[in-house]
Amino acid sequence: MYSNTRSNARSKNSTAARKALVNTPRNALLACGLFATAMNVSAQNPLEEVVISSSRVPTPLREVGTSVTVLSEDEIVQRGFLSLPDLLRTQASVAATNNGGAGKATSLRIRGEEGYRTLVIIDGIDISDTSSPQVSPRLEQLLTTGISRVEILRGPQGLTYGADAGGVINIRTATPDEGLGGGVAIEQGRYGTQQLSGRIGGTFEAGDFLISGADFSTDGFNARNTDTDLRDDDGYENQTLHARGGWNLSDQLRIEGVVRQVEGENAFDACFNSAFLPTNACDDSFEQNSWRLSASLTQEQFTHELAYSENTTDRDFFAEGVSFFQAEGSLERLSYVGQWLQSDGLSLVYGVDREKESIDDGSFDRSRDQTGVYGEYQGHFNDQLSVTAGLRYDDNDDFGDYISYRLSGAWTTTMAGGELKLKGAYGTGFRAPSLYEISYNNGPFASPPASDTVLTEETSEGYDVGIAWASESGTYLEATWFDQEIDDLITFDLIAFSGYIQDAGLSDSTGIELIAELPLALGFRLSGNYTWNETTSADGQQRAFRPEHLANLGLAYIDPESKLRLGINLRSSTDAVDTLGNPLDDYVLMDVNASINLFRGLTIYARLENALDEDYVEIPTYNTAGQAAYAGVRYEF
Repeated sequence: MYSNTRSNARSKNSTAARKALVNTPRNALLACGLFATAMNVSAQNPLEEVVISSSRVPTPLREVGTSVTVLSEDEIVQRGFLSLPDLLRTQASVAATNNGGAGKATSLRIRGEEGYRTLVIIDGIDISDTSSPQVSPRLEQLLTTGISRVEILRGPQGLTYGADAGGVINIRTATPDEGLGGGVAIEQGRYGTQQLSGRIGGTFEAGDFLISGADFSTDGFNARNTDTDLRDDDGYENQTLHARGGWNLSDQLRIEGVVRQVEGENAFDACFNSAFLPTNACDDSFEQNSWRLSASLTQEQFTHELAYSENTTDRDFFAEGVSFFQAEGSLERLSYVGQWLQSDGLSLVYGVDREKESIDDGSFDRSRDQTGVYGEYQGHFNDQLSVTAGLRYDDNDDFGDYISYRLSGAWTTTMAGGELKLKGAYGTGFRAPSLYEISYNNGPFASPPASDTVLTEETSEGYDVGIAWASESGTYLEATWFDQEIDDLITFDLIAFSGYIQDAGLSDSTGIELIAELPLALGFRLSGNYTWNETTSADGQQRAFRPEHLANLGLAYIDPESKLRLGINLRSSTDAVDTLGNPLDDYVLMDVNASINLFRGLTIYARLENALDEDYVEIPTYNTAGQAAYAGVRYEF
């Protein structure tokens, strides 16, 4: 079992529980580092969940006005996906497209916005790749190994993370409750896929540590149907190593360090060789090294965290064995986050961060700094109403200063044997053109109209309002309406291929999210979500690769002794178009999973992905996986 920080308070004393979180040294120090992992609790009011993604401080979900989804370790393990994007696809408003299999470029879109507007954080490290055309996480390189909890903040509400955080995926790795623990697992399946993974960690009076790693490989399948000469399998290999350690210098002071390394080797189709002729013998290598050091101090009314992190990325692309493109990037971040808890009814969250990003691809070598300062008021009234009001000031080397803000509120009351929650949030932001976008338009490969375009920052605003109901039995129902828009959207010119251009007007994304979690009799549990998402570009056309309808439906069974687990999940995507406005395939995918605990610590498991062997296309000319079975064994101690 792994550590968990939860509010055990009901509505009448939730503010007291929140104060206890801040004033309990061990809980506060662990939580302020990022957030605690989830326990498998069969019956608990979901609004008692404590999340950190909304304001970077632990807050009971009943007091959060923004839209946050939580994936617990139990759900992550049961679903069994090896790839993080495959896991994220099961959640409301999350869509993804993949360029031909494991390790291929993958774009994740939350509420219809591009993946480079989504911030991904692992144990406090921003893993964005600054060497890519837009500063974004390389989601295709992320495995689920070692992950114990995922929080998804939906919408442009990431004020405390940065004005360009259109969504936040906050990830925490696992540490045992106390003593020493760990595990090893081996899995094999179709397409020559295999993974060996393991972890060991411990929690002691003086501190805690975790070391986890995975070695993944697959032969894959032919990435593109346009490959008519080689017609080969395009495989992928990934080695991930992650380590985290914390030292409690006192009841109030904690030091924590995180180190992470990811190496990936990928084969793909459609590149150009040294003679500028098309070829399908293409490979790329990816290496990302990152680390973070933080210090957290808890006092009677104050908490403080000071952290420094660095993330370097090195990518190399080969055609017929010869390197044709290289890119290096780095992201350095110094940050401070503080909280003042004046009383049960008033607290302030404040902070400052300074970020330096750089890129070097041989043609250009650029870097720039951005400094942000923010503060957020958090008020709590009558144990029912919670409101926040935040302001952020950013100063960017290339584009000057910008002020963004966020307002949110949540109101709860008892109703029908549970709790009713009304919530709402409104936020603004901006994204400066990336170093690559600027340099490309100023380089030799650009032409009019892009070479004549002086790129300016994108600005965004969005709001959502919702209603939720939760019960002590674990039932949860939620409906949310959202609307967000981006002004002066930057896109690549797909007509003349001249470079990066800027839309004159608003790009909009509007929709409804429905989420349900229903515990049933005899150990069954039904879960599902549905998203209607209408996206339009500045010229009024539907935006590419954004399904208008997304749905997930799952039925899980756990026997009374938690030895046998079964699950079946359906995922549906309809009414998406490609970059030319042509309709893409509608599809329904079924995944089935099962696991049996043979004896203490030893579990065998199996998974059947795309069980109905659906033949579908996400991106024109790119192939997708057919029916694939996987099986493995896991031992934990």
